[in-house]
Amino acid sequence: MLGSILRSRGLGFIDFRWTLWTPSLGQRRSGDNGWGVSRLRPLVRSLLASAALVAAISLGGCNTDGVTLATSGKALAPLSSRMVSDIEQKNMDKDSPILVRVFKQESEFEVWKQDRTGRFALLKTYPICRWSGELGPKVKEGDRQAPEGFYTITPGQMNPNSQFYLAFDLGYPNAFDRAHGRTGAHLMVHGDCSSRGCYSMTDEQIQEIYALGREAFFGGQRAFQVQAYPFRMTPENFAKHRNSPHMAFWKMLKRGNDHFETTKLEPKVNVCEKRYVFDAEDPNDPLRPLPFRAADKCPVFTVADDVVASVKEKQRTDDIRIAQLSNRTPVAPIRTGADGGMHPVFVAAVKRNEVGVSPSTSAYSTASIPGTIPATVRPPRIPELSDAPLVTGNPIAPPAGGSHSISNESPMMAAVGATSAPVRVASAEPMVPASTPKESKSNFFSGLFASKPKPADEKPSVMDRMARTMGLSRAEDKAPPPAAAAPKPRVAAAPAAPKPAPMPATAKPASAPAPGAIRPKPADEPRTAAPAPAAPAQQAPAGGTMAGAAPVVPAGNFDNRWSAFR
Repeated sequence: MLGSILRSRGLGFIDFRWTLWTPSLGQRRSGDNGWGVSRLRPLVRSLLASAALVAAISLGGCNTDGVTLATSGKALAPLSSRMVSDIEQKNMDKDSPILVRVFKQESEFEVWKQDRTGRFALLKTYPICRWSGELGPKVKEGDRQAPEGFYTITPGQMNPNSQFYLAFDLGYPNAFDRAHGRTGAHLMVHGDCSSRGCYSMTDEQIQEIYALGREAFFGGQRAFQVQAYPFRMTPENFAKHRNSPHMAFWKMLKRGNDHFETTKLEPKVNVCEKRYVFDAEDPNDPLRPLPFRAADKCPVFTVADDVVASVKEKQRTDDIRIAQLSNRTPVAPIRTGADGGMHPVFVAAVKRNEVGVSPSTSAYSTASIPGTIPATVRPPRIPELSDAPLVTGNPIAPPAGGSHSISNESPMMAAVGATSAPVRVASAEPMVPASTPKESKSNFFSGLFASKPKPADEKPSVMDRMARTMGLSRAEDKAPPPAAAAPKPRVAAAPAAPKPAPMPATAKPASAPAPGAIRPKPADEPRTAAPAPAAPAQQAPAGGTMAGAAPVVPAGNFDNRWSAFR
């Protein structure tokens, strides 16, 4: 309803002005019966603009996270008192237009705001928590590249219900990208410090950035511009990346950067002949828009003389400096394999294991970070983080092949489960070595002292009797032979009924056990009975193993004495 009314009047969603019939306070005009026409007061204007913003979001079809009409409280959070104070100190208005500049290599996100002179000035620089890919534009879906170029953000691209806290869509692919056949969609600036082709901030940062954009829309700005660059457009960086295959594209972006830096005004961006054109005007009427088509021939246009002169002088100076630096500046690699970057302030926090902790509760009070790094962060594969501690405090082991990197395919917490040793915990049951799970019941000698003997009424099978006679393990257990070193058997409780002592693998009959053999105790013998006199030094306590304790086996045990006859 609101959208149809505004469109019928030729108005936008934000920059409309309504008038309300409100009672005159102190002044009456003749013939109006005490009623006058006044503009919306600031509070009412903000409420109506908020409703228009919600309607624009729903009509804009931002379908990345299921936007609904209901907005969250985080999307309506006010600017902090400190930010409001900074805006006032820089001669700006709270709802004046904004402009955003992004620099990949430096991992910095700048918010510029129009001051009261009409020029843009830097308001704040935010460190980027995570971006993915390499330096260079996004070309196709799934290449993990973050976009580079000039993009326009309207209220319909603001997402208050993003699964990454808050977000706004960059609008990729724009007209330039589509003219070059580039594919992909839903490339965002959002929170959660997680990137698959996006520019990701912390939740605290994106909440403030989102609020600055919201206030600008409330003030009447139809859309704000995002300038995404591979690096700061300095001669030093161009000399360093002089061999990149993207150099022609980056020089085109630099022209737009120079237009902004020399004028401090938002450059008007158009696309024709598959290239960007900046501040183009109709030669006959500067206010009349020109018919630009991205893939077609450019129409006749001009650029203001003062802009041309200032941009040309800057380009000449920069070209001279680039030529001088190219002779002594090492060439940067075209591909680093790091999968993006992270601002040094966040790299240092990951090295300190300051992950999943809010800055207000962090123990590192002298090294505050601008927001919370989630525990599921996937840092870039850079040498600085090759030995970064994980959440458990264990160092990150470099992968096979000697490459100092951190895997980008699994979160840091997954690496903990893959590399850390099993945790030993207290238990009432005696611990069994994990490497030989069946040894305690399948080994012949440990079976002699098993804590759970067969019931007295169960008759041994023929194979059991043969195994006992031959000194072999039971056939169904199929246990490997014992190691050369004698294991530590667990001493069991006395059996319920007297049974003849089984013999090891020997030619002597079972009725004549060898000297030193351990004889079983009678069934009615008390559990605290003294050790048998035949081998007092070898008899274990009759009461069984104490809960949680390891059995003590003498050096001259049964296995040591009879291992030669196995």
